[in-house]
Amino acid sequence: MVPKIAMIGGGSWATAIVKMLADNLSEKEIFWWMRNETAIEHIKKFKHNPHYLSSVELKLNHDHISSDIRSIIESADFVILNVPAAFLKETLSTITPDDLKGKKIVSAIKGIVPEDNLIIGEFLHEKYNIPYHDILVVSGPCHAEEVAFEKLSYLTIACTDVEKAAAFASLLSTRYIKTNVSDDIFGTEYAAVLKNIYAVASGICHGLGYGDNFQAVLISNAISEMKRFVDVVHPIDRDIKESAYLGDLLVTAYSQFSRNRTFGNMVGKGYTVKSAQLEMNMVAEGYYAAKCMHIKNQEYHVDMPICKAVHNIIYEKRSPQIEMKLLAEKLS
Repeated sequence: MVPKIAMIGGGSWATAIVKMLADNLSEKEIFWWMRNETAIEHIKKFKHNPHYLSSVELKLNHDHISSDIRSIIESADFVILNVPAAFLKETLSTITPDDLKGKKIVSAIKGIVPEDNLIIGEFLHEKYNIPYHDILVVSGPCHAEEVAFEKLSYLTIACTDVEKAAAFASLLSTRYIKTNVSDDIFGTEYAAVLKNIYAVASGICHGLGYGDNFQAVLISNAISEMKRFVDVVHPIDRDIKESAYLGDLLVTAYSQFSRNRTFGNMVGKGYTVKSAQLEMNMVAEGYYAAKCMHIKNQEYHVDMPICKAVHNIIYEKRSPQIEMKLLAEKLS
């Protein structure tokens, strides 16, 4: 049976994954939902997303692109969720648990649902009754912009049922995308949330004028902080040095394409949080994640000084100079 895959979202990462799926040589049907009708018509006519990765040619059946989310989901075996976490509830507002029943739901969202303070897998399980063995997570150090240039990149597909992870991974593999599989859906999701916060911290430090030496210390402490948290939340045998954890942290903290680093850099240079968000005109997941993880950690009480410093700067309006100076005394 030919697999049918629905992409929910119209941003750069959604566009990049659609490109991967289309470039993959195995037979499949790709369906694509996005909210913007003008963008849909542009893609149908010119085969390019006008707003994101506009250089990428998109090889899709015109009849498979729609703003009708229910019809797109109904068509699919795999449903890939790829909108900012803060907008997930709104995006799925017309979708019921019955609409998703029996489908494999793939989270390509590297964020946490605000207000509910749930990672995407937990949200889908609690709100839509999706069994964990039907939830997959896409993670790894893979910026959409480099996918557009077909730079060699690596993805990790996680699912408690590793056979399902392998089946979906086979649909993404191309000459420029290598895939790994994992059974750690909780660890990879939390790592993806946390690395955005650490990238904001990295950007703040860069904006304040800290050098590469300090950045190395910051990120080495960040991976230790990440390990402490995921080992408490979901204690299984994992190697935090794998690309889904350490690799994704490194690229998000250092890359020119990292919107979280960019956001932090602007805050470090003196922008207000609001003005930085307005100027970027893109969602930095680390902004929402900092508050959500601050609340989440009140349950677990893990020592997380970097996350705390970012929360204090963004939400408590503490001085970036003072907070980072205090943080520097706690790092080793």
